[in-house]
Amino acid sequence: MAQQGQEQIADLYQDAWRNIHQRLRHEYGDATYNSWLKNVELDRVQNGHVVMTLPTKFLRDWVINNYANRIRQIWMMEAEEIQSIDIQVREANAAPAAPKIAATAPPTPQNNVQQMPDSDSEMQQSLISQLDPRFTFENFVVGKSNELAHAAARRVAEAKDNIPFNPLYLYGGVGLGKTHLMHAIGHAIAANCPEKKVLYLSAEKFMYRFIRALRYKDTMNFKDQFRSVDVLMIDDVQFISGKESTQEEFFHTFNALVDQNHQIIISGDRSPTDLEGMEERMRSRLGWGLVADIHPTDYELRLGILQSKVEQAEIDIDHRILEFLAHRITSNVRELEGALNRVLAYSDLVGRAVTLESTQEVLRDLLRANDRRTTIEEIQKKVAEHFNIRMSDMHSARRARAVARPRQVAMYLAKQLTNRSLPEIGRKFGGRDHTTVMHAVKQIDKLRGEDISLSEDIELLRRMLET
Repeated sequence: MAQQGQEQIADLYQDAWRNIHQRLRHEYGDATYNSWLKNVELDRVQNGHVVMTLPTKFLRDWVINNYANRIRQIWMMEAEEIQSIDIQVREANAAPAAPKIAATAPPTPQNNVQQMPDSDSEMQQSLISQLDPRFTFENFVVGKSNELAHAAARRVAEAKDNIPFNPLYLYGGVGLGKTHLMHAIGHAIAANCPEKKVLYLSAEKFMYRFIRALRYKDTMNFKDQFRSVDVLMIDDVQFISGKESTQEEFFHTFNALVDQNHQIIISGDRSPTDLEGMEERMRSRLGWGLVADIHPTDYELRLGILQSKVEQAEIDIDHRILEFLAHRITSNVRELEGALNRVLAYSDLVGRAVTLESTQEVLRDLLRANDRRTTIEEIQKKVAEHFNIRMSDMHSARRARAVARPRQVAMYLAKQLTNRSLPEIGRKFGGRDHTTVMHAVKQIDKLRGEDISLSEDIELLRRMLET
């Protein structure tokens, strides 16, 4: 029986490891994943510590400097007991070994629900360990598209007693800086007000902890943990859309903290009023304080971000290269910085200076994708107009054929004409799962071969969107 229990634990971490690879691919894209993250292998898990390996020191150092914090965060989401990670160089010519998974006691109400640190210093250390050290106010480049969100975040972070906005709700598209500002607020509060108890986590992890508390009949401890903090920071709140029980608990936690005049800071990918699957009372609460949106970046801000990054890294690079990247990589900041990283890594690996020609060659796939500037919102609008349905039907739960078929067409075109991942597309259609998008794409692909009229409609829509 003991051997069987150890095998089940091993399977648990193997499943978590597969999920982590999938999340990394979705978050960073195929090019970045294949270049840096694909070869990360799981070596062992023991007593809450994960050891992973890479084949070379250069790869190991690059992944540690650029992705280690995110990998640790995802590990903690997948397995609550994980506290730390280490990335090492794999032994030369060593065949990949089966990961060594230490057997631990089955979860119990006492050891499975993560406890809130007792002292202020423990609370501060817990907060700092979850924050990316690169994401500070000093490293955030301000422009017209994000100046309101930045100013509001600064004001909240510097407030001593009087709370200026409660809640502060930051929203914007993928890779525009929401999480950077959230982490910057956490760093500032930890530095300026170390006596404050601050809890930062994703909405996904909030739900995960709540479900575990229900499972092990430990909801009172859960409530005490979340309602005793001075500042609660929840990232990606859209994740709990459609999760009724989690919304109910979050609603009561929200009210309890506001009644105590404690600060709440929340981020999401759309405004509170546009959060499909969120109860009306919850949308109303989220819009109580200040709602600050982050718009897509303009050319000047993109160039400023690139200049800031090369200055911090003390890298000498032709200014024309930065101008070229700022003009061509327009999707989001994360992809822009990733493009610069790829160019610099190529130069370092092959020992050649960065030129405009080498930049175009290295980023050929990314540049091609960014040439397709069609947005999901534009696709939804055109499809809704063409099939004479409302824009809100794209996000609704209605299943009538007259609505469901155009919605599937819009998902299909979003997959064809944008570089968004399936989960990102699903979120733009009322928080739907990536499997729903996958089904829609397959269904429309099939119908195009059977229905000439539908195929002609799709081609017409494609031409209108690409011109």
